Amino acid sequence: MSEPSEWLIYRGIGEPHDGVPQLPPPPPWRDFSGGRGTPADGDDSADRRLGIPGRIAEEHRPGAEELEMINAALYLRRPLLVTGDPGAGKSTLAHSVARELEFGKVLRWPIVSRSSLLDGLYHYDAIARLQDVQIASHASTDGGEGADSAQNVGSYIRLGPLGTALLPSDRPRVLLIDELDKSDIDLPNDLLNVLEEGEFAIPELERIVDRLPDGEADVLDHDGNKVRIKGGRVQCRAFPFVVLTSNGERDFPAPLMRRCIHLELDRPDHKRLAAFVKAHLGEEAARSSEDLITRFLERSRSELLATDQLLNAIYLTHAAAPAGRDRLAELLIQRLDRPR
Repeated sequence: MSEPSEWLIYRGIGEPHDGVPQLPPPPPWRDFSGGRGTPADGDDSADRRLGIPGRIAEEHRPGAEELEMINAALYLRRPLLVTGDPGAGKSTLAHSVARELEFGKVLRWPIVSRSSLLDGLYHYDAIARLQDVQIASHASTDGGEGADSAQNVGSYIRLGPLGTALLPSDRPRVLLIDELDKSDIDLPNDLLNVLEEGEFAIPELERIVDRLPDGEADVLDHDGNKVRIKGGRVQCRAFPFVVLTSNGERDFPAPLMRRCIHLELDRPDHKRLAAFVKAHLGEEAARSSEDLITRFLERSRSELLATDQLLNAIYLTHAAAPAGRDRLAELLIQRLDRPR
């Protein structure tokens, strides 16, 4: 076993040194693909959440109730509201469904207290358009060619994750509306009509539809691709598989609840945690960390803990192999509900 100081890269000695190359490869869930291309399905975030493709499915099968609720949402074309403690696998569920059913890259909308319905639908950059109109006007005055303002308005519109999920297509996309319980009080109610009707209007296009060629305009979707909008409205053909997640920090209004299929995820048991570890870190790490998994489960009976805390502790103690392994694991796995 190495000495406690041997695994430290930053030593606090105040002298510059080139120690970064000594770092091991990053944990799989913190390994990003920028500049290296993307996976075949175009979604490296799925690999970060699911681990080695297929490994979680091989090691752990969802329970009967979980499978039934997921399939009920698929059959009924209803949103799936998934609740549970942090680290229970709520967000991972969306990526798992997308990969198995080949629905493409998951569209993720992370909710914060300032999130509004419009953030999810689209963004219209009015300031950029005004600047370009002014530049074109000066160019026209100087003898240049002015831009057709109406035909170019689509260049300033980008659909959000919800707006992109509602684009007409033969196969549904997966939309993950993550941590809806962090929203303000109005957003759950604001979502009702869009999720019920499967369509929405873009007023900036509706107002000028008679001046658009064939009433159509090209805009960017959330993935950065150009898509054509007809009549200033987006109307889905295949309703997306919508996963709403919540950590249970608040209750939702009855109108939203009755429009959703509700799935409550239990805390992972020993078998499921071992499967998570094996999927991300391999069989050897899972086998050598049985004691950490057992202690994590014992503590989680009375403390709020998250699965990613366990993965972080196992990775660091396995990769760096420091002395005082148990002490380091305790530092990394601190209860999330302790009073401040």
